[in-house]
Amino acid sequence: MRFPRRWRNRLEFITGREEIVAFLKRKWEREQDYRLTKELWTFQDNRIAVRFAYEWKDHAEQWFRSHGNENWEFDGAGLMRYRAASINDQPISADDRLFHWPAGRRPEDHPGLSALGL
Repeated sequence: MRFPRRWRNRLEFITGREEIVAFLKRKWEREQDYRLTKELWTFQDNRIAVRFAYEWKDHAEQWFRSHGNENWEFDGAGLMRYRAASINDQPISADDRLFHWPAGRRPEDHPGLSALGL
């Protein structure tokens, strides 16, 4: 049996690969200078749960720290079949940012969520 790809992100309910691609394009256009860190909560079989925080700025140069958790389910090919994300956006000043690394993957020596008190 083949299941459709389904995502929930904030108030959006997204179904199918084309809608997911369109959603990600909108997200990445809006959320500039994105820096993310995650911590694993649990996993079993083809499911995983994480908590996360990420910082980004919008086109008006307003910074945000977004906090939340995600639940993922993967299909037999390793593709994400289901994603549920609960996210809250907190406006912050540039001086309040905690994630200061060059674009790309978080450096191994950068503190994670727990170490930062998040």
